[in-house]
Amino acid sequence: MFPRTLLPVLERHLSEFPVVALTGPRQSGKTTLMKHVAGHRPYVSLEDPDRRAYALEDPRGFLAQFPDGAALDEIQRCPALFSYLQGIVDADGRAGLFLLTGSQQFGMMESITQSLAGRISLLRLWPFALAELQAVDAAPADVNTLLFKGLFPRLYSGNVSPADWYSNYVATYLERDVRQFLNVQNLALFQRFVVLCAGRAGQLLNIDALASDAGISRPTANGWLSVLEASHVIVIVRPWFAHIGKRLVKTPKLYFCDTGLAAWLLGAKTRDYVAGLPQRGALFENWVMMELLKAQANTGIPPHLFFLRDKSGHEIDALVPTAPDTFAAIEIKAGETVAADFFKGLEYWRKNLPGQTLHPWLVYGGITPQSRERGKVVSWNNLSPLLDALLSA
Repeated sequence: MFPRTLLPVLERHLSEFPVVALTGPRQSGKTTLMKHVAGHRPYVSLEDPDRRAYALEDPRGFLAQFPDGAALDEIQRCPALFSYLQGIVDADGRAGLFLLTGSQQFGMMESITQSLAGRISLLRLWPFALAELQAVDAAPADVNTLLFKGLFPRLYSGNVSPADWYSNYVATYLERDVRQFLNVQNLALFQRFVVLCAGRAGQLLNIDALASDAGISRPTANGWLSVLEASHVIVIVRPWFAHIGKRLVKTPKLYFCDTGLAAWLLGAKTRDYVAGLPQRGALFENWVMMELLKAQANTGIPPHLFFLRDKSGHEIDALVPTAPDTFAAIEIKAGETVAADFFKGLEYWRKNLPGQTLHPWLVYGGITPQSRERGKVVSWNNLSPLLDALLSA
């Protein structure tokens, strides 16, 4: 197993809570990590039709098999189990009794809040962070390979091409699971919608335009986006805004859980194809935003990530709260050379955001870190100065 940064956090929470749930995208490594920490707990996959049928037909009898707890994989397949788990953990009183995983939290979160509030820790495992691969000398050597290949574990533990793997990932997980949940009848329409979402990665989410381009209604687009987000396929980043007039944009941005998936949906079959994509800069921004979210998730911190933009286009790509009225303000540029205008948005908002302190950072596609008066510059292949500063705040 590749070492995962989340491991010590998961082990600590198992010593503190009766139930720990691990969510995240399909194939992000949840089952591997679960088996690693399961210990004495029997492992049960609720993807297995026989096990799932037993759990659905007789949840009380199913859970009675595990007097000392269990590791239950893909728990969202059997939502009826949650209410029975409540009675068991309340009567037992031990920490770490049940370890759950789920890759679809649309209905799972409702079950958790209704049945296990105060009894459960909810952690999220994303695909690899770059630093996790660098720790074992398995990281991509250049930006284009990183954006094309992505960071799903299977691409680093087996001899499979990204194009082949993403083709099967979309067919077996995205189209099957998400389509079935949504009861989508027109596969071609749904495929078009997802590809259109990939083309909008890193952009403001104009739902009316997206729905129009996909040939569906706005309510349908909203429903499909909600399930894609709940399935961890896409990530919606909300804008930060304060009462400084009506200048600030309040529309969220759309990102994908992994750039490899987004690049495949955009037609990329090789790393060289990514180099020529008009969306290359947006994919680079997508990757950095996910690294920021992964850093928070891997330490058990709830996501606190925003962006800032006004209606004139002055923007900060990422805004992370570090103290009251204090933020790390992060500009993201795919270029390999630092240009003066890279700091333009940072400098504008440092002067025009009253009552807030902004500490400026620049992440760029080059390899030389720099310390400038206008902000700290970190290279794509070493984000640790930025991530360490965010996590120690």
